[in-house]
Amino acid sequence: MVLVRSFILAAFSTGICLLLGYPLAMILASKDFERKNIMLLLLIVPMWMNFLLRTYAWLTLLEKKGIINSLLSSLNLPTINIIYTTKAVVLGMVYNFLPFMVLPIYTVLSKIDKSVIEAAEDLGANSFITFKKVIFPLSLPGVISGITMVFMPAVTTFVISRLLGGGHYKLIGNLIEQQFLSVYDWNFGSAISIIMMIVILISMGILSKYEEVREGGGLL
Repeated sequence: MVLVRSFILAAFSTGICLLLGYPLAMILASKDFERKNIMLLLLIVPMWMNFLLRTYAWLTLLEKKGIINSLLSSLNLPTINIIYTTKAVVLGMVYNFLPFMVLPIYTVLSKIDKSVIEAAEDLGANSFITFKKVIFPLSLPGVISGITMVFMPAVTTFVISRLLGGGHYKLIGNLIEQQFLSVYDWNFGSAISIIMMIVILISMGILSKYEEVREGGGLL
């Protein structure tokens, strides 16, 4: 149950990061976007802060008498109560791991030869067809890298679920932490850790094989 919940929340968070991160990466990679450096700086600077501090910041924002609810109350709007729920856990994952989705996709998109896109437009392709047939296929290596870099830490995190979930939503990372720090069953904790390492290595191997096939033109 813990393993299934961990994979579901990690997959859901990864999907949200992809939906938010891909358009943001396209905006950053656009030659018409003049404030690219400022946006990149705003995206990267929070990553310089301690992971634990960033999570505690959301705990302060989302609590019942936190900044967000105080602001809503001052505006005579209904308050929100998502602290210690799965929504708060997903929000924490998306906030902390979103840059890991944006940066690989942005790197790949910025390296796409603009003449290829211009050629597609000259042949009569509209914006949607150009994105579907040219831009997205060429950006798949960045997408795969982003999914890997978000899903792997999301499925093993324990700080976010413990702080924002209030300990009500135990994930595989919490179970491993508990075995080492509370139950002192180091053998079981080590076994779970090794299983997770094997799963991660298999996933990375599959993704690497997929990238090799794409580079060789096997899927085109």
